[in-house]
Amino acid sequence: VQLQASGGGLVQAGGSLRLSCAASGRTFSMYVVGWFRQAPGKERGFVGAINRSGGSTRYADSVDGRFTIFRDNAKATVYLQMNNLKPEDTAVYYCAAGLVSTYYTGDYDYWGQGTEVTVSS
Repeated sequence: VQLQASGGGLVQAGGSLRLSCAASGRTFSMYVVGWFRQAPGKERGFVGAINRSGGSTRYADSVDGRFTIFRDNAKATVYLQMNNLKPEDTAVYYCAAGLVSTYYTGDYDYWGQGTEVTVSS
């Protein structure tokens, strides 16, 4: 599976962005997809994940209630809708695919290249 993340950009605090993670390959629906982010000087951290069918999601406490993950398996795409953005959300955002829904980067087998999100105050 190859993943391509897109949709990043510059937004003011309180604004919204929608990131996309487009996958190649016919087996996309077999994979859990996670979103992670990495701010300058920090480790890559979990943002959220969605199960294969899209019926179950989980989020980091820092984004719960503001971010929503959903997927369209017919389009082999997963989305990260980010609302009420804060300056501390500034990071490079990565999508990843794996077989289990976990918080750990090591459990994901395939990674996109990242898309940069900058939130100005």
